[in-house]
Amino acid sequence: MQPTTRPGAAAAQYLTQYLSFRLGGLEYGLDYRCVRELRPFKELERFSSEGEVLQSVAVSRGVIIPIVDMRAAFGSAHAVPDPASDVIILQLSNGVMGMVVDGVTDIVSLASGDIAAVPGLGEAEADYLLGLGTVAGRRLILVDIDRLMAIRSPSPMQAA
Repeated sequence: MQPTTRPGAAAAQYLTQYLSFRLGGLEYGLDYRCVRELRPFKELERFSSEGEVLQSVAVSRGVIIPIVDMRAAFGSAHAVPDPASDVIILQLSNGVMGMVVDGVTDIVSLASGDIAAVPGLGEAEADYLLGLGTVAGRRLILVDIDRLMAIRSPSPMQAA
């Protein structure tokens, strides 16, 4: 994977690298510093799970990690992962976990001027959305993966 950068980007401008990935026909980006490794879904040793969002538990390099199906997390139809699906293994503030995506695209470098606010979205509605990044004619939905993975569904006791 070759990083994609803006042509003529000023060296003085701070660039952040984002791993871009496809999910349900859209392209997303997350801070590349959170990425521990990339693995094809079919190469993970998996254990089944009964969770709605949790796809399974996997063993990667001797470490047992939860795997989250991001299509279920984003409310898309829950489908069996395609053999071409990828798993992004993340090092988050609360531990290691993986996320199943349709596919990893590449690594892009964005300056703060390349990121716009998400139109029509209030801060409290989805504080895990960092904005819309634009690079080489592509638009990426940038997510704060630590905040996104920290979101929990209310339990029946909390909802009452």
